[in-house]
Amino acid sequence: MPSQYRVCTRCVMDTSDPEINFDVEGVCNHCKKYEEAVRRSVFPGESGAKKLDDVVKSIKRESEGKEYDCVIGVSGGVDSSYTAYLVKKAGLRPLAVHLDNGWNSELAVKNVERLLNKLEIDLYTRVLDWEEFKSLQLAFLRASTPDSEIPSDHAIVATLYEKAKELGLRYIIPGTNIRTESHLPREWSQGHRDWLYIESINNQFGIRKLVTYPHYTFIDNIFTQRKYRWVPILNYVDYAKFEAIKTLENELGWKYYGGKHYESIYTRFYQGYILPKKYGYDKRRSHLSSLLCSGETTRADALKELETEPYPPEMMEADKTFFLNKLGLTEQQFKEIMDAPTRRFQDYPSYEKKYVNTFWFQLFKRIYRSIR
Repeated sequence: MPSQYRVCTRCVMDTSDPEINFDVEGVCNHCKKYEEAVRRSVFPGESGAKKLDDVVKSIKRESEGKEYDCVIGVSGGVDSSYTAYLVKKAGLRPLAVHLDNGWNSELAVKNVERLLNKLEIDLYTRVLDWEEFKSLQLAFLRASTPDSEIPSDHAIVATLYEKAKELGLRYIIPGTNIRTESHLPREWSQGHRDWLYIESINNQFGIRKLVTYPHYTFIDNIFTQRKYRWVPILNYVDYAKFEAIKTLENELGWKYYGGKHYESIYTRFYQGYILPKKYGYDKRRSHLSSLLCSGETTRADALKELETEPYPPEMMEADKTFFLNKLGLTEQQFKEIMDAPTRRFQDYPSYEKKYVNTFWFQLFKRIYRSIR
């Protein structure tokens, strides 16, 4: 971490990211990556409309005669809900896939129900084995890395792949996008695709084997999953988060839940309490910086928001009680988790260490890319 505290002069990312660096004007590397990502992958106006039209035609052509033509992930949040809205508006026949990990807020459940009923989209819900998943979540908390959202994130992607394979579909349409998800420090969270990392954490700190937990391996990453095409259509439209919220509220009866990914009680408490108190990471910096670079907020407003608590203290206390009860933790056990020395992704076994960072794998990757 830089020896002196600094905040980017463009966004609000700061030296709580140990890997951050700044140019001579004080602009951080995340803003530079945002600019490059926008140039490469965001298609506004007519170019985006053309690209979206082309991909919709391809999806319809390839899925002719099938009940569905694509799968979409839905959580009840803004991005995935607006994606469902756009997919239906484009005339596609999606199957919505939802992961129930036991932490959905009541509002998120109602949002999913209202949204899909209004849009007439069928829903498949994958309900995780709670005792197995609880063991994995506790294992990540005890591993003391800032990666405890990974068990849910990995399972969501694995479930989307599984359902696409089962239905014989090639297209997966997620709610991911660059405008609201561009400032993502690796040190704050990494290893989402790394099954060896997840399994090693569970083996070391968990109390149950992962028998039913949906996952995908290193070989799946390299070969199997390449037959599927992820289409982040929010990058093909002039996506503005707050305009999307208005549309969802006015047309579909959807209701906002107050923060990025706060449709999950676990996420709300983890990002709003555990990350800032134990690691010094305020995820709002990441979310606000993305919105700032996309022109949806100002730096002054973002800095002002960061002066407030992540969410109302009374809700935080209620969430803490719910969190401890659901995971079966005492106050003392939770204190031990919070007081334990912090560790990093690199401290545990992973595919990245075993394969990706090796000379032979990098050579294979260069050769493979050259012959594709």
